[in-house]
Amino acid sequence: MLLNHRRALRLVAVLAVLTVVVFLLVGTDPNRGFVQDVDDGFLDLMVSARTGPLVWVAKALAFAGSVWVNWPIRVVVMVLLAVRRRWLQLTAFLLAVITSEPLIGLLKEVYDRPRPAAGLLATHSASFPSGHAVAGAVTAVGIVIVMLPPGPRRWRWEVQAAVFAGLMALSRTYLGVHWLSDVVAGTFLGVTLAVGWPALLQELRERRQSRTSHVGTGSTAVDLAAEGL
Repeated sequence: MLLNHRRALRLVAVLAVLTVVVFLLVGTDPNRGFVQDVDDGFLDLMVSARTGPLVWVAKALAFAGSVWVNWPIRVVVMVLLAVRRRWLQLTAFLLAVITSEPLIGLLKEVYDRPRPAAGLLATHSASFPSGHAVAGAVTAVGIVIVMLPPGPRRWRWEVQAAVFAGLMALSRTYLGVHWLSDVVAGTFLGVTLAVGWPALLQELRERRQSRTSHVGTGSTAVDLAAEGL
């Protein structure tokens, strides 16, 4: 899946640290003073930049990151991977999905952060982290990794997936239904899971193959010695 999974693991480590930092900044300040000041300023900027056409674009991006789009795409990808017997890719993508979905609900419940007032879309859950941002990153980045072979073509698609995930996440702030820190934390978490599971599975597979090869070499050496060769 990954041309250099150990380099990917280092990237995941950096993303994980950034994710934890954002979560701590939001969670350890009871009044969210510093974070809220940044979030308020960014929301004011988004509101001041609103225009009719861009609002419709933002709503389209928000719909593209919804469960009504994400889940059908995910199911199709899983079926294709199963038909092609690409079990490692299927497992990696499935793990990214099934770990991200419970985390969204759990973290929202733990943080219980109110959403911005007067958002342009109806919402029914807590604000932090953005479920759209987590799910969008897991789906967009994860699909590119498991469906395309490493190389320049996949790199171009990775960039496009990252751009889509970022724009989709920002659309939530443009519509006033999330704070900036909500979507930043969600995007970091989603990308960490989308890249982390493939990299971890490849590392585990390589270690298992290395042990198997070592045991096989050792057995051959013992057999040759026993035969006096």
